[in-house]
Amino acid sequence: MKSNQKILIIDDDPRNIYALELSLRMKGYSSVTSSSAAQGIAALHANSDIAIILMDMMMPDLDGYQAIGMIRNIPGYESMPIIAVTAQAMMGDREKCLAAGANDYISKPVDMDKLLLILSNNL
Repeated sequence: MKSNQKILIIDDDPRNIYALELSLRMKGYSSVTSSSAAQGIAALHANSDIAIILMDMMMPDLDGYQAIGMIRNIPGYESMPIIAVTAQAMMGDREKCLAAGANDYISKPVDMDKLLLILSNNL
C-alpha cells in the first residue's frame, strides 16, 4: 500500500475500531474510522486517498450488506476493495458476504496475520 493511501474502518463498536486501528498503525498502515455505515460512506466522499474498506457486517440502522451495495453504486467506487469483517463465522456466512459484493472476508476476533495477507492481496 502506498503511504498516501488509507484504510477505511467502518464498525459500530469503538473497541473494534481501536484494536484494528492500533494494530494496523503498528504495521505501518494509516486509517480513517467511522462508527456507522452512513458515516463511512460520507468518509469515502471526504477522503480521496482511501484504498480499501474494512466493513463490519452487523451494525444497527444500515448494516454492512446494505452499505456494500450502496458503495458499489457510487460512480468510481464500483471496484473499491471491501473486506467484510464479522463475528458471523457460521457455514455460509463467507459466501453471503461475497455475494453482497465484498472482495474478501475475515471473522472476528481478527487474526492480524490473516488480515495482513488479505490486505496485501487486495491492494
